[in-house]
Amino acid sequence: MELRQLEYFCAVSSLESFTKAANFLHVSQPSVTKTVQALETELDLELIDRSQKHICLTEAGSVFLLHAKKIMQDIQAARLAMNRFQSQS
Repeated sequence: MELRQLEYFCAVSSLESFTKAANFLHVSQPSVTKTVQALETELDLELIDRSQKHICLTEAGSVFLLHAKKIMQDIQAARLAMNRFQSQS
């Protein structure tokens, strides 16, 4: 599992669109789609229901999103903590 996969999954989930997530992340839509599909393959679970016009998280996707958001928050907190060390030098 890669940080980029979590970042893309969180963006797609919050924006409810692969295209909007791609625009937000400044990457191509196919890149976002492939990255999320790779995450689903790795987990051997469908996280996003693509059967409707707009995307919707599956039950597994909703649970995974909670964990992904927590990981992203922890990474941000770690970056902020390390920035304090940089400002001390």
